Amino acid sequence: MRSGKFGLSMGYLAAIVVVGVTVVPLLFVALGGFRTNAQLNTDPAGLPGPWVFDNYASVLGSSAFWTFLGNSALIAVIATALAVGFGSMAGYALSRYHFKGREAFYTLFTLGLLFPLGVATLPLYLWLRQLGLLESFWGVAIPEAAFSLPVTIVILRPFMHAIPGELEDAAVLDGTTRLGFFWRILLPLSAPALTTVAVLAFVTSWNAYLLPLLVFNDSGNFTLPLGVAMFQSQFSQDTARVLAFTALSAIPALAFFVLAERRIVGGLTGSVKG
Repeated sequence: MRSGKFGLSMGYLAAIVVVGVTVVPLLFVALGGFRTNAQLNTDPAGLPGPWVFDNYASVLGSSAFWTFLGNSALIAVIATALAVGFGSMAGYALSRYHFKGREAFYTLFTLGLLFPLGVATLPLYLWLRQLGLLESFWGVAIPEAAFSLPVTIVILRPFMHAIPGELEDAAVLDGTTRLGFFWRILLPLSAPALTTVAVLAFVTSWNAYLLPLLVFNDSGNFTLPLGVAMFQSQFSQDTARVLAFTALSAIPALAFFVLAERRIVGGLTGSVKG
């Protein structure tokens, strides 16, 4: 009994530590945007008093912020659509078809989880330059989708494999083709896993910094992470405004993740069971 209570107490303690490590910095950034630079210099960890809304109003009134936001959204949507589209097709083939080398292909995708983007920076840059994809949204979205494929396939394959084969047999007897089964039956049943990989791909693309930095030189094409870095260098003395810009840039991805949290848990649970 005591060991059980001790384990429960340690679990709560670990949860509190994790929440503190993740939430406290976010609160510091968000609340810092409601303060003046003088308040931040006097008491960096204090609360706003009085509350100042000029920093957020200034950022929201800036056309550059909305340009960065639109660029990030467009690239994230393209990368997510490519990753989910091709990942679902690959997951379907690797889970429902039996062919020589299937497990080798799956292992190759699994090893892709261990391949960092930094290692591929130079060859990727040369490849994009040869294809004329520098200063192009596609030059960022396509590699981001490619780097999201391993985790997409690793999640989708066991989920799709767990769907009973009797459903496919019944669909074939009713005259449905394999493509029809994939589109009309398998994808709707895989909605939790598809939502999971879509959220992961979107958030990964939204937070990407190195790849947009590699592709873009024109500030008009910058995404929000690059915009935050540029804004910080331009207004290095205006800490409060930088904090406001950083907080606003994190809201879309954070809200998207929070709204889809239950779907993510369901998709990951189904993949583990599969």
